[in-house]
Amino acid sequence: MNEKDKKFYIVTGAAGFIGANIAIKLTCGNGDIPCVIAVDDLTQGDKYRNFADCTLTGYYDKDEFLKHIISDTLPNPENIAAIFHQGACSDTMESNGKYMMENNYLYSLHLLEWAQKYNIPMLYASSAAVYGGADKFFSTPDNEKPLNIYGYSKLLFDQIVRQKIKDKSLTIPIIGFRYFNVYGPRESHKGRMASVPFHHFQQYQKQGYVNLFKGSGGYADGEQQRDFIYIDDVVRANINAYHLFAQGHKRQAIVNLGTGSAQSFNALSAGMVNACRHFKNQPELSLEQLQTQKLIRYIDFPDALKGKYQHYTQADMSCFTEEIGRYGVTNITDATRAYCRWLLDNQ
Repeated sequence: MNEKDKKFYIVTGAAGFIGANIAIKLTCGNGDIPCVIAVDDLTQGDKYRNFADCTLTGYYDKDEFLKHIISDTLPNPENIAAIFHQGACSDTMESNGKYMMENNYLYSLHLLEWAQKYNIPMLYASSAAVYGGADKFFSTPDNEKPLNIYGYSKLLFDQIVRQKIKDKSLTIPIIGFRYFNVYGPRESHKGRMASVPFHHFQQYQKQGYVNLFKGSGGYADGEQQRDFIYIDDVVRANINAYHLFAQGHKRQAIVNLGTGSAQSFNALSAGMVNACRHFKNQPELSLEQLQTQKLIRYIDFPDALKGKYQHYTQADMSCFTEEIGRYGVTNITDATRAYCRWLLDNQ
């Protein structure tokens, strides 16, 4: 293949959790030929580990990349097959609205305008945080009630995309994925914003038990429910959507990406504790046994989260199925066991 005919993928947030997993999958699916141009901010230097095992075509600092996009000086845009825009400030507790809007809204808007100019398909990360205090999770405006600036920054970009689709001013294929609670390998850099299974693995290894919140929002101890989805399923959904674009199917939609089934924090933590026990050749225990033996314990609900916490989420996957098709998801037992094995191997 002539060098000028090579096709590449831009992955923003490529040193982050979801971005790194997508970058690795794209390269592995390309016969291990370098095909990913990574974009991120490596001020937190240890994030490099997330894509250290992925041979990249190139790397841009996120600010440098944005300058190229705004000034239209990025080399060879005609060689870009797709943009997987995963980069964002994902700290739901961040209170600096100016910073959040610059990173999550304006950055995305500039990238969309550039992609449109060069007819580059775009897959981007939205969030279930746009639903906030809603009790229904179908991707329509009447269900969108963000509880924080993070959720609003994601919603505002979704609204721009939705309007452009409606008035037919958007000509590129585009899918916005409203991620629900994603967990799995390569998220440890997120610290307090890492997933529940990650924190429970760390707690169990350190202290021999895990902590969950006591009853809140009308739910009993540990019975708050979220739609938890394993990272492999999220990556597969992104790649499947891109393949539709590559086959000439023009999709323009904002869809939920979860399992479509809410699970309690009790069930998820039991999965991780039992996974840890499995690799110590210890028998699996029921939730009641885990509670009785105080391997799962309950702590007071934090004041800082009151009024800002989703006690229940469950993705309505009908729009996803319509636009992208059906796909299987990994069950909690298999997912937590696979994740536990990875964590044990990569501590």
